[in-house]
Amino acid sequence: MKFSLRLLAPSIAVAVLAACGGKQPAAGSASPPPLASSVVHAEQARSEQVWDGVVEAVNQVTITAQTNARVTELPFEVGAVVAKGAVLVRFSDVEQKSARNAAQAQIASAQATYKDAQASYERIAAVYAKGYVSTAQMDQQRAARDAAKAALESARAQSSAVGQALDYTVLRAPFAGIITRRFVHVGEAVQAGPPSPQPLIQLQALDDLRVNVQVPQSVVDAIRTRHSAEVRWGNVAAHGVTATSVEVFPYADPDTHTFNVRLTLPAGETGLYPGMTVKVAFATGEAQRLLVPASAVVQRGELVGIYVVDDHGVVLRQVRTGNRDGDQVEVLAGLDDGERVASNPQAALAYLQKQHAEGASAHE
Repeated sequence: MKFSLRLLAPSIAVAVLAACGGKQPAAGSASPPPLASSVVHAEQARSEQVWDGVVEAVNQVTITAQTNARVTELPFEVGAVVAKGAVLVRFSDVEQKSARNAAQAQIASAQATYKDAQASYERIAAVYAKGYVSTAQMDQQRAARDAAKAALESARAQSSAVGQALDYTVLRAPFAGIITRRFVHVGEAVQAGPPSPQPLIQLQALDDLRVNVQVPQSVVDAIRTRHSAEVRWGNVAAHGVTATSVEVFPYADPDTHTFNVRLTLPAGETGLYPGMTVKVAFATGEAQRLLVPASAVVQRGELVGIYVVDDHGVVLRQVRTGNRDGDQVEVLAGLDDGERVASNPQAALAYLQKQHAEGASAHE
């Protein structure tokens, strides 16, 4: 089936007219044009079923308030990519610093008391050994020393808690990622609870992604058996990566009777981001399929075509494509087994334009 010329871009239409409108040589009287091409044949390949999936981050967190304070700084907007350790929120810290100073003063007082109690204990212990003081006096001094030591340890623990509260006035990113939501504004007062901590910032990592897909129960067994899937996106699913793992959840949704399948994506830059919708092709068996190089497929708007090469020349043929398999695309209609296709569509178009120009010059 050939393109309707009314639907083609002008330059393509001219090229097709050059190929089809002129006088063609008799069959067998000419050789194929000097274009890189290959003969396609139906071959045994895996059969696939495709469903929509949603990309999500493996590492995602909602950072919450851990101290009562007022927001003084929000350095990043939603959508900003931040490094690990970057400051996400700053709070007012007047109360926390005052509490820290009070805790440090308490420690100094407790240290002085303990130092005095220890010195008194050592003096009493020295004379007790010589029998100059009673056992009751010795026990009393030991208890005073131990109480002073306990008070010092309590002051240190209180200082540690106060220091932690001061640390909570500066919140940093636990990992590198993208800010997907902000729940507060500068100047807003936040509470650590009760009943629950107030959410502040939502962060998702970009370097560790996965895809969730809902599939019907009729294909779950085939997916479990083969554990093979490819994630595709872009124009005519032009981009794709193979999932590193396929996990089928061991239960179905009671309302939709579908199973959730989770795919782990390769680490590193993939061009995918959390929240994107993608096509997921699961291997479900094997079948005869007519596959052509993806680079040989031409798309003009909604029309998809392939340059077919034979002894009469080159023609742009409209085709209907199916799933993509790596760097190949399945052709469902418009192309027959054993036909030759141009490997480089740009070179095929240039050949047609050249032939058309030469034909126009000859008629002049």
